[in-house]
Amino acid sequence: MTDLLAIPINTIDGHKTTLGAYAGNVLLVVNTASKCGLTPQYEGLEALYTKYKDDGFAVLGFPANDFAGQEPGSDEEIATFCTTNFAVDFPMFSKITVSGVDRHPLYSALIRAEPMAIGTKDFRTKLVGYGMTPNAEPEVLWNFEKFLIGRDGTVVGRFSPDMLPTDDVIVSAIERELHPSE
Repeated sequence: MTDLLAIPINTIDGHKTTLGAYAGNVLLVVNTASKCGLTPQYEGLEALYTKYKDDGFAVLGFPANDFAGQEPGSDEEIATFCTTNFAVDFPMFSKITVSGVDRHPLYSALIRAEPMAIGTKDFRTKLVGYGMTPNAEPEVLWNFEKFLIGRDGTVVGRFSPDMLPTDDVIVSAIERELHPSE
């Protein structure tokens, strides 16, 4: 088991766990938010989870209020929002910090393992156009940035927040990890 899989986290209903509970699976770790222009990505994330979960794949959602206060709710409110509005069935975790000095150790490890995301240049420009000051690389840029973890527990990809979960680049990377000999 990699160090990444041993980092303590809490489920959205308060149970202590680690990513080790998903050892041997391909994981897409996503920092989420309920009040973001990218929030409709929950639908695509759920579609990916539904399509590939029987092949050993899971989407893992980590709510964070790091970007423009777009996840202000409690864990209970977030869980209700996700199930009510997007029928989210993939595992969700307790709200954490994904950037800055208070960044959760999980995100420190993810960023250290994969410091650059695919496709962030255009989104960075969009954020500036909206009057936002984007985080400097290698920090997480915004809500819905995605990290792909292979079956062996190593980070194998990182994708821009605005790259849809069903984008061919992400789907191909997931399929490569699920079925490496094909």
